[in-house]
Amino acid sequence: MVGAPHTSNWDFILMLAVAWSVGVHMRWMGKHSLFSGWRGPLMRALGGIPIDRENAQTAVEDIVSRLHSGESFCLVITPDGTRKGHSHWKSGFYRIARETGMPIVLCYIDRNTMTSGLGPTLELTGNVGADMDRIREFYADKSGFAPENRIEPRLREE
Repeated sequence: MVGAPHTSNWDFILMLAVAWSVGVHMRWMGKHSLFSGWRGPLMRALGGIPIDRENAQTAVEDIVSRLHSGESFCLVITPDGTRKGHSHWKSGFYRIARETGMPIVLCYIDRNTMTSGLGPTLELTGNVGADMDRIREFYADKSGFAPENRIEPRLREE
């Protein structure tokens, strides 16, 4: 699942609420510093998987390996990464979907309509530009909790 736009820490709380309301036990990827100290056990209990941003490629390889070994879980990734300060989405969600052959589900939070939920399920084709055009089309009118922090869905590779 792709969770976007990720514009505020409130997005995380809303994401958990949506998952719990529909009975989905999800796993999510977060920066490793969220898992330090007393927060570590709590974040893991909430489904968190720590990611060292300096070695993000190993995180993708780990998730792909877990899925290929037969482990079953719903993974939520916020490709915006941090909530501000950069110009493109992280590509891990795309690489994981392509390497496992799994589709992605577009999830959203939209302050304009005060809604959140699940959007379409997409099979990625490997044509990054065309796939991202479909993703951009879906998120075009979604603003996130803090619209001023929204990042246009675009991968560095485009």
